[in-house]
Amino acid sequence: MADRKPLISGNWKMNHNHFEAIQMVQKLAYALSQNDYDVVDVSVHPPFTDLRSIQTVLESDDIPIALGAQNCHWEAKGAFTGEVAPGMLAKMNVSVVIVGHSERRELFGESDDEVNRKVKAVLANGMTPIMCCGETLEEREADGAVTKVKLQVLAGLAGLKAEQVAGLVIAYEPIWAIGTGMTATPEDAQEMCSAIRGVVRSKWGAEAAHGVRIQYGGSVKGANAPDLMGQSDIDGALVGGASLDADEFARIIGYRLVG
Repeated sequence: MADRKPLISGNWKMNHNHFEAIQMVQKLAYALSQNDYDVVDVSVHPPFTDLRSIQTVLESDDIPIALGAQNCHWEAKGAFTGEVAPGMLAKMNVSVVIVGHSERRELFGESDDEVNRKVKAVLANGMTPIMCCGETLEEREADGAVTKVKLQVLAGLAGLKAEQVAGLVIAYEPIWAIGTGMTATPEDAQEMCSAIRGVVRSKWGAEAAHGVRIQYGGSVKGANAPDLMGQSDIDGALVGGASLDADEFARIIGYRLVG
């Protein structure tokens, strides 16, 4: 993992109203210690309706958890009913934004070009994108996983400078492992994350490849987090369902204490 500080992010998806979200963050903060924050960066990504409530809790209680969002539009403002501009998020001190999650791609038809526009908009507003990539089961079984993910990375980060790539996060999430209980083996996850770092190295150079943080996502739990996080090219986790339970999410964040 070199000297990259791991980032463990909780993607709550369409779960927790703002009352539940407040309780969740307070319980999570109680379960974590300064020792955790010293070695792991943590972000939570609640629904848009929860952001202001969570911002207030984090700031008033001085909790060192980064406030994240699950998505945004690429335009600064305009007639885009139902969308949220990146500048609106930045005003609430959101610092990390998930971009191009497979559910956005698969269910809502987001294209690689739209993902690229969002990555650039997030960066332009002083926030860090978590750019997601991953293959379907069919693509994996046809030996097309590496090719699919490499193309997603190149398209999603197209037009960025090396120093921008060095500071962002790429999340590898095999689509077949999201919410299914199936998890890539640590070796499979490492192979794919290594391939992603190799793409960054060949396109943007060694410094960018060294700096970029690569998360694994897909049925991450407290039980498998230590083995996944022990891989040399895995620099964190993008956690779905398990991040909705404060105790389980805290076990994932404390992966180094297991065993």
